[in-house]
Amino acid sequence: MARMCMIGLTVLFSFQLAGAKDFRKNYTLEPGGQVFIENVLGDISVKGFKGDSIEIVGKIKGDGSDLIEVLDNSTGNRIDIRIRPTQFPGSNARIDFEVRVPNAVEYNFTRIFSFSGNVNIEGVAGRLRAESVRGSVALKDVKGHVSAMSFSGNINVDIGKTQDRGNMMFSSISGSIDVSASSDLNALVDISCSSGLLRTDFPLEIQELRYGPGRSARGRLGTGMQILHIRSVTGRVNLIKK
Repeated sequence: MARMCMIGLTVLFSFQLAGAKDFRKNYTLEPGGQVFIENVLGDISVKGFKGDSIEIVGKIKGDGSDLIEVLDNSTGNRIDIRIRPTQFPGSNARIDFEVRVPNAVEYNFTRIFSFSGNVNIEGVAGRLRAESVRGSVALKDVKGHVSAMSFSGNINVDIGKTQDRGNMMFSSISGSIDVSASSDLNALVDISCSSGLLRTDFPLEIQELRYGPGRSARGRLGTGMQILHIRSVTGRVNLIKK
């Protein structure tokens, strides 16, 4: 009986180790290929690099991590990664994704989403949609059409000086938004915050509601080649020169 118990424990332990292995996979997409990553148990970091394939590593941590399942529904010219979380409440299991993307190729990042985690994206090009619930979003040197949204978290954006600028939209339900850009920013700017301070170094006039909280700033900078829309419901908004 003792021998059978030991065998059972060994099998169970081996199963848990197998289930807790990190996720590692490489993908090759054509320009314009779709990238969808939805993580409900941790952070997502996306960085551009000099390579020819997309590398995704999911690092699993915490108790009960053997119950985390990575669902890879990728097909054709689309990457589709989702998480099936632990079934037991109170577990501190998590998985953090590190994604490396060829910086010379433009992709369609249809959704980079984290629940209770942070999203950090740097040095990528194409169409980008980044979202976080109860976490922050940070963008740096991203090229193309970009949108970022946070529910109960801050957004920090560093707009690159030499980037191919497209339309950008940043919004937060409960959190602050800080955007830094070079002084040669060419944009039609529309900023509003329902409850919070608004500050800018650019020649934009800040308007305040006559009754109640609320501030806004609208105007054209340079040639106005792109649209820059920033909105915060509860939290400050800063658009500053770097």
